[in-house]
Amino acid sequence: MNLLSDCRILLLGLWLGAACFFSVAVAPSAFGLLPSRELAGSVVNRTLAIVNYSGFIVGIVLLASSFAARHNAHRIRLRLEQGLLLLLTAACAVGQFVIAAWLSALRTQIGRPIDEVAASDPLRVAFNDLHGYSVTILMIAMIAAIVAFFLIVRRAKNTDNF
Repeated sequence: MNLLSDCRILLLGLWLGAACFFSVAVAPSAFGLLPSRELAGSVVNRTLAIVNYSGFIVGIVLLASSFAARHNAHRIRLRLEQGLLLLLTAACAVGQFVIAAWLSALRTQIGRPIDEVAASDPLRVAFNDLHGYSVTILMIAMIAAIVAFFLIVRRAKNTDNF
């Protein structure tokens, strides 16, 4: 393996680690330990933004660097890797620039802590739906990143060119 391969693997591994840590430690701990769900939601929202922005940037960097040795790579595996990196990048972008923006607009429209809104209220239902979409889109990004990680490692092991 060479320096470029090592850097690509490190970048993707760091993002995956951050996304996993957020999913299994930060979000549950914030809601379990902080005195209010509103405060926990603010911590989770801020941390998720970091995960999404970094996933978007890492995805772009890895996608661009995937073209460095494309002539020596197995074409189908390379296209699969690029597709997965594109999916990672798009999922993080949608999570941050679409879903998080809609959630923020809903919070503003609601104007009070979400727990004070009746579960049947249309704004609360929309908020819960968007939260579900946010979780799903992060899972899609993480799965794409895991598969891309193994493809990149396999290619790095099989060639000295990348």
